[in-house]
Amino acid sequence: MITALNASHEVRLLLQPYDFELSQDMRPFLEEYWATSFPIALVYLLLILVGQNYMKTRKGFHLQWPLILWSFCLAVFSIVGAVRTWAYMGTLALSRGLKHTVCFSESIEHSIIKFWSWVFLLSKIIELGDTAFIILRKRPLIFVHWYHHSTVLVFTCFGYKNKVPSGGWFMTMNFGVHAVMYTYYTLKAAKVRSPQLLPMLITSLQILQMFVGATVGVLTYIWRQEPGCHTTAEHFFWSLVLYTTYFILFAHFFCQAYLKPKAKAKAKSQ
Repeated sequence: MITALNASHEVRLLLQPYDFELSQDMRPFLEEYWATSFPIALVYLLLILVGQNYMKTRKGFHLQWPLILWSFCLAVFSIVGAVRTWAYMGTLALSRGLKHTVCFSESIEHSIIKFWSWVFLLSKIIELGDTAFIILRKRPLIFVHWYHHSTVLVFTCFGYKNKVPSGGWFMTMNFGVHAVMYTYYTLKAAKVRSPQLLPMLITSLQILQMFVGATVGVLTYIWRQEPGCHTTAEHFFWSLVLYTTYFILFAHFFCQAYLKPKAKAKAKSQ
């Protein structure tokens, strides 16, 4: 009994917002200028072309220490975001049910989610810098990378503007995957040996994220007739389109990166 009470007290403490999470709400400003995400994404794509053209006749930069610092900062940010959002969304889902977390506005009105939502949105702009390191170091830039970065930025701003509660899971899952991913990038940049299965695990988590995200979107659309359940057909359509394309692209990358090489090596040995 005492253990249960202590655990309950710890949970309540975990769900209490910190002072920095009670800072000024940026929602009015970000809602008003959400469409700015389109020109930002366009400039991002143009800079990719300019950067690749600039580096075509030049040697790639080393950039080890800047890359370590960049990846480390994003790893710490993602870990803290994952802990805070998973604690709240997980507790709410266990206590009130999944429907409550994807239909009703209680989740997005809580101070923890309100703070991390607008910080998460701004992080999608900052994360575009990942591509700069790829181009400047003359590493292969695959389609799924720039497609994912640009569309996630626009979709995050779109969902934030519409105040769709299911967006809380989009943010929470993304924080969780990025916590693992940027930790791996930090270790890789620092040339620290990590488990060989870690890259495969990260891609698997990304695929799972897309599947769960599409499932949440479908459930939200099914539950939309519930009194007070807030979603829009427009948001459902675009979330389904994007999650489906992400799922296909990451599944294809998984096959190309982890399954085909093994198949070729097996064929050679025979």
